[in-house]
Amino acid sequence: MAKKRMLLVSCCAPCSIGVIYRLKEQGVDFSVLFYNPNIQPESEYQKRCEENKRVCAEQGVPFIELPYEPDVWKKTTTGLENEPERGNRCRLCFKLRLQRAAQYAKQNGFDVFSSVLGISRFKNFDQVCAVAQEVSEAENIPYDMTNWRKNGGLEFAEKLGKEKNLYRQTYCGCKPR
Repeated sequence: MAKKRMLLVSCCAPCSIGVIYRLKEQGVDFSVLFYNPNIQPESEYQKRCEENKRVCAEQGVPFIELPYEPDVWKKTTTGLENEPERGNRCRLCFKLRLQRAAQYAKQNGFDVFSSVLGISRFKNFDQVCAVAQEVSEAENIPYDMTNWRKNGGLEFAEKLGKEKNLYRQTYCGCKPR
């Protein structure tokens, strides 16, 4: 029986580093996908992308960067600029990013996709999973709903991030008000 290939959606290196290390330890065949049109300004996007590339290169994990499309994100979230964290803007942002990831996964021979979008204590894990399930069904590709935050996952990521001196942003990605 062939091993399943996983596509892991990453928002940034501090959130994904612990998951990357754990998946490598488990012998999972995976690649990291960076599709974050929500990150603004572009200079911030570049910093986060480069840190993610660095972590993946150090671990020998394939890194995939999709085009930076802030106009697509803006169009998707127009009218929701004043939504609170964990509100409808976050839901639509997750859907945009996860849908693009699911499509990429299907087109490129991945068997399953997952994400670290819910690892932060500032995000609603259940909201991410609900959107992911919706996308999974629509795109007909399984979503691995592992809660990477559990069992010390967030603390492990924070520890590794400090050890590796990772650039750590001060906001999610949407332009701070």
